[in-house]
Amino acid sequence: MKNNMLFKVFLSMALALAAGVLTGPKATILGILYVDIFGFIGQLFLNALTLVVVPLVAASIITGTAKMSGDHSFGSLGAKTFSLFIGTVTAAVIIGWIVAMMISPGQFLDAGMEPLGQGVQQAVIDLDEKGAFSTLQAIFFKLIPSNILAVASQGQMLGLIFFTLLFGFFLPKIEKGPGEIVLGFWKGLFQVMMCMTHVVMQALPYGVFGLVAKVVATTGTEAIKSIGAFFGTVLVGLAVYSFLFLPVLLSFVGRVNPLRHFKAMGPALLAAFSTSSSAATLPITIECVEKRAGVSNRITSFTLPLATTLNLSGTALYVCVASFFICQAYGVELTFGLQMLVIIMSVLTSFGMAGIPSASLVAIVMILNSAGLPGDGVALILAVERILDMFRTVVNVLGNTCSAVIVARSEGERHVLSH
Repeated sequence: MKNNMLFKVFLSMALALAAGVLTGPKATILGILYVDIFGFIGQLFLNALTLVVVPLVAASIITGTAKMSGDHSFGSLGAKTFSLFIGTVTAAVIIGWIVAMMISPGQFLDAGMEPLGQGVQQAVIDLDEKGAFSTLQAIFFKLIPSNILAVASQGQMLGLIFFTLLFGFFLPKIEKGPGEIVLGFWKGLFQVMMCMTHVVMQALPYGVFGLVAKVVATTGTEAIKSIGAFFGTVLVGLAVYSFLFLPVLLSFVGRVNPLRHFKAMGPALLAAFSTSSSAATLPITIECVEKRAGVSNRITSFTLPLATTLNLSGTALYVCVASFFICQAYGVELTFGLQMLVIIMSVLTSFGMAGIPSASLVAIVMILNSAGLPGDGVALILAVERILDMFRTVVNVLGNTCSAVIVARSEGERHVLSH
């Protein structure tokens, strides 16, 4: 199934490249510009993708956080787990930010992409015009809004994510009867939205065709030239996180031998690469962590299922790099305010990400909209989206297993792989 989808995506990209080159920006059929037809197809896919964002993110965060908060051992185990998740995801995003700013892969598109409208560019600059304190103040006002329904309807996800984290945390604290009813509603909503998301993702090849064909038709092949730079930037970031940050974390925090741990996780990492889904890989991940690394079921049953929703560090890094790449490609001035907004959003959106292939597209569109940037900028990364999905899923699973091992060691399980 996954290989079949990958083939369809590659085929659609090839067809889109050919269609864009052949039609150009002015060719018509029955008086209609081809580029408008391509844009219509691509925009329909983006609309469908955006349609599931608010309910999917809200339900995912509330159910995941409620499960953690409702566990009897939350006071110790939950606090350690959640703190570790926040730390590793934040580190991944910072690494992504650094490599994106150092390599600046979007610079190769500066001459080929149309600049943003003055209003959008001014909105970005306004984040920074009053200094660092006012910028941070504006971000915190977005984080804690006065009307949650208003910001949700406007697509301002920063406040929604913060609200749903609080909602999920306090949900198990109310009376058992009403609490179970409310939680059941959110669980049901999450399952429905997952089904809808799977359907939307079935249309991915058509969305890829429309978006890529429009970009190629309007800018020629300029948009393709920087894909290699973007691809390499993401791989550099993932490599630094996987082979530098995580080994240091395992060695000095968990007192675990990184090489032995990586070897023990081999089957789970191969499954993650082939499925591009941390959720689908979960059973194999649990088996590897329990039987090959020696972590107790008490730890794995608590940390790993939560990690598939709340600890997608590879995806968070990718989303951060992709957002900066798109900003650079459109020639947006990366002010301090915009950079901080992208970093914070990359961290927070990772806590509500569905563990399914290409779910990061939802987060990228969300971040672009929150920053006042065009959502159709995702067309610039679709050519390598599915390939990078495989790599970042491996990093997601690797990070999850490292978190489980470190938590186990902190809980006194000395039989886990060690030096």
